[in-house]
Amino acid sequence: MNLAVIDLTNQKLSSFKMRLKILFLSHYFHPHIGGIETISEVLARTFAESGHEVHLLTWSEDNTSNSFPFKVIRNPNKTQLFRAHAWANLVFENNPCLRLSWPGMLFKRPSIVVLQTWLSDLSSTSGISNQIKHWSLSRADRVVAISDAVRKRCYPSATIIANSYNVDNFKIISGINRNSNFVFVGRLVSDKGAILAIQAIHHLLHQEPKEINGTQYSLTIVGDGPERNNLERAVADLHLENHVHFTGSLSGEKLARCLNQHKYLLVPSVWEEPFGIVALEGMACGCIPIVSDGGGLPDAVGNAGLKFKRGDVDALVQSIQKLVNNSTLEKQLKEAANLHIAAHHPRVIAKKYLTIIESICKYTDKKSLSQSELGG
Repeated sequence: MNLAVIDLTNQKLSSFKMRLKILFLSHYFHPHIGGIETISEVLARTFAESGHEVHLLTWSEDNTSNSFPFKVIRNPNKTQLFRAHAWANLVFENNPCLRLSWPGMLFKRPSIVVLQTWLSDLSSTSGISNQIKHWSLSRADRVVAISDAVRKRCYPSATIIANSYNVDNFKIISGINRNSNFVFVGRLVSDKGAILAIQAIHHLLHQEPKEINGTQYSLTIVGDGPERNNLERAVADLHLENHVHFTGSLSGEKLARCLNQHKYLLVPSVWEEPFGIVALEGMACGCIPIVSDGGGLPDAVGNAGLKFKRGDVDALVQSIQKLVNNSTLEKQLKEAANLHIAAHHPRVIAKKYLTIIESICKYTDKKSLSQSELGG
């Protein structure tokens, strides 16, 4: 592994001397499956492992008895909300969730709000809903956006800190043959663009060459959702039953093993993704990502993947052909992936947040001390 990669991933968090009580707010959390839920667990876990005490508030209920290295308070009542905010040194709001954060206006704890998705109506201050959203961000000590696209559209003065991924699950697994070519991972809804991946395979099978290194083009679709029946019907209509395989939803180690079997990850979202953790997960498992060029996906892949015009199946086909026919390009992208993945390691991302958290808390302590001295 590149020495720069080792330096990045081995950064220690022990330099943070302050042991803080961090109240982590996440509207949804485990066992819900999604990008925000994933990053909430990754960050809360890393904050706790760095020596801070973390309490996480969420509306998600869980009957699985899963344990975490931090306290999880589910479906809190008003008393629990007040006690949690009174307890905290700092409130970390992972995407605006006013139903969990409103007691903050009484306790006035230092706070960080992370924009994990689009708040498209923030450009307007008309209407009560927009005014509340503006207020919730303006009262924060720091607003963080997960990509430059989110920053530009939602809150231009925000600090950019990209998302991380679960390094325990997503990694190169020895002993798995990487003998499949394309994989799509995501909810089967129209916004995710799985139909473009299917259409691209159909186009490739009707062009020369019809295979990659002696293997015919194939696509594995991982996920489930309301569009599954329509997608299966499209596969049948295009006579692709021998080339497109549906696995249903996979997560954790099962998903990581599936990714390890594939060479290329297709992320053809028609919707502008705010970031795209799936691209990091794919790269960490050794896949080269090919993603649409909208929203935060270009940030998610950096120089370690190819981008194509969003919604354009011909552009997707051209990107695939460009990659599979150029071994030098493939090698360059794989080499770039090592450093890119290291820069999104949980310890690296957590350290960026903890630097901000410590500076906010130190400033607050000094301000409180000064006010106390003036009052005395």
